[in-house]
Amino acid sequence: MKFQGVKLSGTGAYAPEKVVTNDDLAKIVDTSDEWIQTRTGIRERHIAAEGENTSDLAVEAAREALEDANIAAQDLELIIVATLTPDKPFANTGSLVQAKLDNTKAMAFSVEAGCTGFVYIYEIAAGMIASGLYKNALIVGAEKLSSVANWEDRTTCVLFGDGAGAAVLTATAGEENGYLGSNMGSDGNYSDILHIPGGGTSLPITVENYHEGHQFLQMKGQEVFKLAVNAMANSAKSVLEEAGLTVDDIDIVIPHQANVRIINAVGKKIGVPEDKVYINVDRYGNTSAATIPIALRELVEAGRVQKGTKILMVAFGGGLTWGASLIEC
Repeated sequence: MKFQGVKLSGTGAYAPEKVVTNDDLAKIVDTSDEWIQTRTGIRERHIAAEGENTSDLAVEAAREALEDANIAAQDLELIIVATLTPDKPFANTGSLVQAKLDNTKAMAFSVEAGCTGFVYIYEIAAGMIASGLYKNALIVGAEKLSSVANWEDRTTCVLFGDGAGAAVLTATAGEENGYLGSNMGSDGNYSDILHIPGGGTSLPITVENYHEGHQFLQMKGQEVFKLAVNAMANSAKSVLEEAGLTVDDIDIVIPHQANVRIINAVGKKIGVPEDKVYINVDRYGNTSAATIPIALRELVEAGRVQKGTKILMVAFGGGLTWGASLIEC
């Protein structure tokens, strides 16, 4: 088996047409634009249309990434989708995306790691390519969080949006390698502070308990905030140390876009200048596994990603999960 390098060859993103502003939300729950922006930094979010499923969002982003990489969908050997809002519990969303792309030969599956999903699948795909078994991989973070948001709960419904981001990873020739390292972690002891309690085998949704709201995302905000800041900062520092680099060597930091206060706190703990930290949470809200690849695509489109650009991606999500990936474009 011959080991290969890995490079980022294409990016794509998709956000549904419908935009819901903070003022729109103020009409249905007790909140205000000022209240939301002060606490989260969010101004608006995109919401999927009726009948627009997570796999549909994923396919739109995937097609853009494939075009950017100049790779045909039929040539993909590996498709991985990160999502906590699958079209259905089974079959997996990766296979649904594969079918919609008219690909018949790729290994396709899904990963559920909450908001950390994209950095998890980036590492998985990079490792599978590096093994020499695969040459072309499509990875997608896609979420329809509007389907699991409680639109009567102002503490959570204001945070989330729908969208998808994708990347194409390919094998490189020679010693070229754009994947510099990663640091991933998880601690299931805190799983109940950010989760959807119902809908699985431990608590099926029934006619009797439907109105109790177990099918909606639930979060203990203050606990999540503290754990997220520390886990993301520690993971980022660890991957830099393992790669023999410092924050001065990094061109761009893409943090998970959950809350601008978390983003700022992580940036300070890492010691990275504010102008290196990319923020778009104001326009999308928290799209979970889609936040980092959407941001990555925006940076590419803005011309901020060139050959040699070093990017640190860092995230935290339900599970609890966290992780940081370091790449060179």
